[in-house]
Amino acid sequence: MALFGLFGKKEKETLDKGLEKSKQSFLTKLTRTIVGKSKVDDEVLDNLEEILISSDVGVETTLKIIDRIEARVSRDKVLGTNELNNVLKEEIEALLEENNIGITNDFNIEKKNGEPHVIMVVGVNGVGKTTTIGKLAHQFKSAGKSVVLGAADTFRAAAVDQLIIWAERAGVPIVEQGMNADPASVAFDTLQSAKASNADVVIIDTAGRLHNKVNLMNELSKIKRVMDKVVPGAPHEILLVLDGSTGQNAFEQAKQFSLSTEINALAITKLDGTAKGGVVIGISDQMKIPVKYIGVGEGMKDLQIFHKKEFVDSLFS
Repeated sequence: MALFGLFGKKEKETLDKGLEKSKQSFLTKLTRTIVGKSKVDDEVLDNLEEILISSDVGVETTLKIIDRIEARVSRDKVLGTNELNNVLKEEIEALLEENNIGITNDFNIEKKNGEPHVIMVVGVNGVGKTTTIGKLAHQFKSAGKSVVLGAADTFRAAAVDQLIIWAERAGVPIVEQGMNADPASVAFDTLQSAKASNADVVIIDTAGRLHNKVNLMNELSKIKRVMDKVVPGAPHEILLVLDGSTGQNAFEQAKQFSLSTEINALAITKLDGTAKGGVVIGISDQMKIPVKYIGVGEGMKDLQIFHKKEFVDSLFS
């Protein structure tokens, strides 16, 4: 399917299905807005602004989109309401492209200087952090990469147990020291083990709590320092997992975590169970941190690389 390049037909179908609730909610509201109107006027634009905000796109990003459409209306003089959806899709795609905030790669991460690629995963409890790690491990393994997991969320016994279960499902080794172990010690042992086995990818789970940012910052900084001693430059990726179904709350979490550590990638989960898919657009635009993965289902392969064009196409077509 030429339109989607490396993004295959099956992946697109999964994405379409996962975003169905968000799409239907948006299109229903848009249809009500333009009924009986032939051209895009101020009233239509005001209503569109409300729709985008209620779809969790966020106020600032919504205003940017509306400004772009107003400029288009001014330029084209008469813009028919039948064209509005396509125009909206084009302007959101252009906005995301201009911000250069998507990573359209795959799971074929290459080692540098013979060292494993290290991903440290952060996020509050309940957002799907452990599930995301398990699915990532499966996807990397399916791409022919050897993966080692590190259970450095030692604050809750359940976190370690859950990661062990996911490691078994994905068929990858895990390094764990149980509850109350020193997270930095777990990270150290995981990287040592990964180097000894010549692994390609290491994924480190960390404690999911925000109630004391100073402690969180200190803990994450210590884990990073220890990892850097074993694999210089590690972690290469600090991935924040957010629950898309929480809408604007996910955006707040992103802001809070970005104050605690240097996030350089985002995974937004649970988009299939919500009508709040617009939050991906707002977070992408406002945080200037790449959304790298999106969760659009419960299956192992339903964690996808975020492709901006295909995402917008599924959400607004």
